[in-house]
Amino acid sequence: MAEGPRVLRPDREQLYWDQIDLESQIEPDHLVRVIWSFVDGLELSALYAVIRARDDVAGRPRPDPKVLLALWLYATAEGVGSARALERLCRNHAAYRWLCGGVPVNYHGLSDFRVAHGAVLDQVLSESAASLAAAGLIKLDEVAIDGTKVAANASKPSYRDAEGLDEFEAAARKRVERLRGELDADPGASERRRRVAGERAARDVAARAAAARKKLAALQEEKKRREKSHPKEEAEKAESKVSTTDPDARIMMMPNGGGFRLAYNVLVSATTGSQVILGVEVSERRNEAGIAEPMVQDLIDRYGSAPDRILLDTKAATQADIMALAKHPAGRVTVYTPPPPDKETATAESIRKRAWCRRREPTVLQEWRARMASPDGRRIYDRRRQIETINAQLKNHGLRRFVLRGLQKVRCEALLHAIAHNLRRTRALRLAWA
Repeated sequence: MAEGPRVLRPDREQLYWDQIDLESQIEPDHLVRVIWSFVDGLELSALYAVIRARDDVAGRPRPDPKVLLALWLYATAEGVGSARALERLCRNHAAYRWLCGGVPVNYHGLSDFRVAHGAVLDQVLSESAASLAAAGLIKLDEVAIDGTKVAANASKPSYRDAEGLDEFEAAARKRVERLRGELDADPGASERRRRVAGERAARDVAARAAAARKKLAALQEEKKRREKSHPKEEAEKAESKVSTTDPDARIMMMPNGGGFRLAYNVLVSATTGSQVILGVEVSERRNEAGIAEPMVQDLIDRYGSAPDRILLDTKAATQADIMALAKHPAGRVTVYTPPPPDKETATAESIRKRAWCRRREPTVLQEWRARMASPDGRRIYDRRRQIETINAQLKNHGLRRFVLRGLQKVRCEALLHAIAHNLRRTRALRLAWA
């Protein structure tokens, strides 16, 4: 007589010895293999030089820096920004386990590694683009430059003026003194450890308050300098403020109706067509006015030559920039940026004077105006929109809000996103050329 269906039920108390073949779990064309192949070919002696455990010196071996770098690049490409989440993935996810290859990692070491080697990450970004150029997959003759606002890891209530900062510092000092008094009076070991952690956190708050005070002084000094040249504009602005959570962040107007938020301006230079990032800088500046020359110089420092053409938004290149780049020692750089629109309310006399001045402009500026008015110039400039696609891809992979705080740390985070983007593009370009 039938007693019901026969099924295999789970037995979670049974011990198993699993044989795992990591290679068989990852497809041959998986992105993680592209990332490891790239990292394994890098010259990273600077990362190995800081390891104190040597063949002739006692000490516990450190995880291979190539493994840590590859883990962060793949995590960034997948939109993972938390060191704790990355540690969990290294235990449970096949691709991350393949990268580790049995190397143990923990969130603290991963977190420290991400922010400790900004110069190395900067060099890796250059190599990621240079390798594609050497293989003939990209050209460096035409570069688009643009900035995108990325929210800081700080809230608007942390944005304080001088009076608010005084109150914050006083509260921080009072808390540190209170915790120290409790530590001296409490002999309990476990409770003492808890209070030590509390005092450490209070000292961190006090240190952030001191950093905010230093930044506020710098902003106030900058305001005084600008008052000499722009008195009316500075008089209309509110009193200088600074965030006690991330003193380097500034209040900025976010795109797409995002309102005002504490943020950073991430400046990106990239090739058109192949959409590979060539350089990244993180700035506290709210706009991109006058970034043309510094960004071109950054490209020269990275790749040894200047691009033939750069495409920028309006006001990103001043007239002085256009003239200087046309006579740059590294080679003539042709600037494609629309002239600011003329005022519609201008009088006939103003229009006459404007035309008179423009007829007497230097030849370089007259060529620029003619170039941007021509169909061919507009067609070339239309390719600048591709960098908007790059910015969107960066944000879709996690660069909507920084995880880290402080200008140097968020720069490391932005560099990781740029390198990860280039590795995704490397995979796509090689498949297209295959």
